[in-house]
Amino acid sequence: MRRTPGERAAGCLAMGVPSVSGFRLLAAFAGGSLLFVVLASYRAGSELQILSKLTFHAFWKSDKPLYKLDVNWPKFPEQLTGQTFCVAVDHIHGLVYIGQRGDNNVPKVVVYGEEGSFLQAWNTTIEMPHGMFALNTPNASSIWITDVGTGECGHTVKQYDPAGKLLQVLGTPGKAGSGTNPLQFDQPAEIFVEETGDIYIVDGDGGMNNRLLKVTEDLKTLWLHGEKGSAVTQFRIPHSVTLDSVGRVWVADRANRRIQVFDKTTGEWLGSWSSCFTEDGPYSVRFTPDEKYIIVAHLNIDKISFLAAPPVGLIGDCVVVDTIQLAKEVRPHLVDVNKQTGAIYVAEIGARQVQRYVPLN
Repeated sequence: MRRTPGERAAGCLAMGVPSVSGFRLLAAFAGGSLLFVVLASYRAGSELQILSKLTFHAFWKSDKPLYKLDVNWPKFPEQLTGQTFCVAVDHIHGLVYIGQRGDNNVPKVVVYGEEGSFLQAWNTTIEMPHGMFALNTPNASSIWITDVGTGECGHTVKQYDPAGKLLQVLGTPGKAGSGTNPLQFDQPAEIFVEETGDIYIVDGDGGMNNRLLKVTEDLKTLWLHGEKGSAVTQFRIPHSVTLDSVGRVWVADRANRRIQVFDKTTGEWLGSWSSCFTEDGPYSVRFTPDEKYIIVAHLNIDKISFLAAPPVGLIGDCVVVDTIQLAKEVRPHLVDVNKQTGAIYVAEIGARQVQRYVPLN
């Protein structure tokens, strides 16, 4: 018997577990410090030249690796029995959440301690986990998971408490759409949630939508960019999203092989990078805790890249500082970072594992 959308949603929820004249400025990175060189340029008998463009270059190519593999993590890898698509780190409580796909016997979420011990697993209302985000506030912690499934519980973003209890669902379970009131999604790829409650969602892991949304805690849309294409502010599979501490939103525009950057308050486009992605588009985007580097995963070439993060007020050109070449067919999909230790966790679809890389200081 065919059920209405409302009945399907109810059934899905029930499954849950309880510029200045006369100067040219050259901003340069040297040894991790930002140097400003001010050059006066005069024309004899004329006015000062007008500053036309502000650029920066990164001169801090690393001479040694930035990270090394922790071969002993996790301690019990046999608990990962499916395809590992995503990972999220709760640095306050020392927890690592891993989202995996598989048949009904494969738990969709596996939880490890930061040291690698297996803690618990969930097999809940998630059909096909794609992206994860761990939110920590002074009062509570929660895990947000995007579900790209096409069944009765898919096309949604779900929030859980640390024990796996379903707290809320964004979107209409089992129904793909593009609406904003109420919110609808078609295979939402990833989410970032601020402590203020504001939510950033990249919606479109191959579905009808190619958009970036910012919504409030009570799900009112503040701004969005939502056209498919390769022009400024358009997307072709927006796959990952993160924020920096100066209010810039970074989006991995996967099929366009670029990263686009926006102002978090207004949604204004600030710039984009494409020169670093000639071999493969960016699948994941995250910052190191000190925000010196941007970490990018390249699934099709089995590589992790470290890009020089631009200073405040600039986007400039993309510069690769270091890379980690992974084994063939490992297929790194999404990454997350421990904000305290700087450790990087890489969810690898092909290898069906999550690997941990620790900084070399």
